[in-house]
Amino acid sequence: MSSSSEHTSYHIEPNPLLVVISGPSGVGKDATLKRMEELGYPFHFVVTATTRPRRPNEVDGVDYHFISEREFTAMLEKDELLEHAIVYGQHKGIPRKQVREALASGKDVIMRIDVQGAATIRRLVPEAVFIFLTASSEEELIRRLKKRRTETAEGLERRIATARGEMKRLDEFDYVVVNHDGHLDDTVKTIAAIITAEKCKVKQRKIELQGGVR
Repeated sequence: MSSSSEHTSYHIEPNPLLVVISGPSGVGKDATLKRMEELGYPFHFVVTATTRPRRPNEVDGVDYHFISEREFTAMLEKDELLEHAIVYGQHKGIPRKQVREALASGKDVIMRIDVQGAATIRRLVPEAVFIFLTASSEEELIRRLKKRRTETAEGLERRIATARGEMKRLDEFDYVVVNHDGHLDDTVKTIAAIITAEKCKVKQRKIELQGGVR
């Protein structure tokens, strides 16, 4: 009588993740997401709507959706924004439909957002993955902000003061990633490793979008 061994294979399909990349102004949130896109990571990158003026190197619909105050107000009234906030005098918001459709298709969704907005998303979607991006030091962060030359001296001081306050909220996040100057690819690899680890968890996160904020 011959005996045969049975092999059982297990395949757990991981749930799509909502990944929030946050941190103070100047740490490289935009550059990090742009590099992830360039390297072909299979995520849906949320394009934030904003009323702030477009910078010379930015592309409408790619970096941000640059819209008027009237258009932003209309989106608010129709409850089309998952989250919204006033950041340095300009409105920013995350289009709810964009996030919902991407998750429904099974894609991981990545959004870059300020620390204030991350706190709102944490209340709405507690199962999201929250990554705090930071510079190697406060001095390095200040150097980057000055190098951008996008603000007046008063505006720069306000951003520096805000950044110092935001650094104190680090413990609200799941992970911290240091974006060392000149090592953007290493930053991207670290974030990708975090996402891979999350998908290997026995207890999967389940993303459910709640109502908007008014």
